[in-house]
Amino acid sequence: MAVSDFPSVKLHVVTGKGGTGKTTVAGALALALAAGGRQVLLTEVEGRQGIAQLFDTPPLPYEERLVATADRGGEVYALAVDPEQALLEYLEMFYNLRRAGSALKRIGAIDFATTIAPGLRDVLLTGKVMEAATRERRGGGRLYDAVVLDAPPTGRIARFLNVNAEVAGLARMGPVRQQADSVMNLLRSRRTAVHLVTLLEEMPVQETIDGVKELTRVDLPVGGIVVNMVREAFLPPELFKPVAAGSIDTAELGRGLKSAGIDATAELVGALAAEAGDHAGRLLLEERERDELAELERPTYELPLLAEAIDTSCLYEMANRLTQQGLV
Repeated sequence: MAVSDFPSVKLHVVTGKGGTGKTTVAGALALALAAGGRQVLLTEVEGRQGIAQLFDTPPLPYEERLVATADRGGEVYALAVDPEQALLEYLEMFYNLRRAGSALKRIGAIDFATTIAPGLRDVLLTGKVMEAATRERRGGGRLYDAVVLDAPPTGRIARFLNVNAEVAGLARMGPVRQQADSVMNLLRSRRTAVHLVTLLEEMPVQETIDGVKELTRVDLPVGGIVVNMVREAFLPPELFKPVAAGSIDTAELGRGLKSAGIDATAELVGALAAEAGDHAGRLLLEERERDELAELERPTYELPLLAEAIDTSCLYEMANRLTQQGLV
């Protein structure tokens, strides 16, 4: 088994361009981290209930719920962080205003506050995740060996995590500022890593490159690059270019079909040759995108394109692959 590339990390933040499968990767990562008897919390902050759909459970309430058991023991709990509930919890924690917070909720003041001050919303969301990642037994809550955050997409991740900048004009002192400072202390420490999920396609790779640059600019720790939905190559690398250029021995292709008991009509041979050319062109594109990602000089992990719909067994397989490649 490979040695983990991130042994000191407690909070794993997973981001990626929409459509790259970041929620699926976050779920697989949580299962991988939980293997062997550990307890892991998987969290989301976008209100999509993506974790519930992934693990085929009812919508998650604002409380930690067991959603899966891992290989060789271990458990994955999940939490959908709701900004309104987080604000009520915040008011009770710092101002003992739970009852007043309920009244504010009834008149819509909470929606108003988080709308006019979006930085406050991000502080509340990241603050709840931080609380779970740094929790001690005093509060009686469950202690976790690791926390995985299914975070907003790559285009918004630096702003979402850089809560100090977001609250600079909102609060220069007091509990809000203290909360933001505490969050940033965790996020910028060696206990956190921001992993980026991508596909071997031009737009997702470019957004990943831009995301790494932006995270680095604001001094947030970049973790690994997870390349998802990698297609199986049916040609050896030395044939990528010639086949993509149309250099295919159709006679040999026809003989191969006949030896397999298939009627090698001209139409069939031509269609297979065209499909092989398209496949080779796709493989060349993926190789170029791999080269782009390699320039980031970050640990990179690959997960295969799965023909069937993602279910729990697929998540376990993906978790094993991430472990074998050293992400966990």
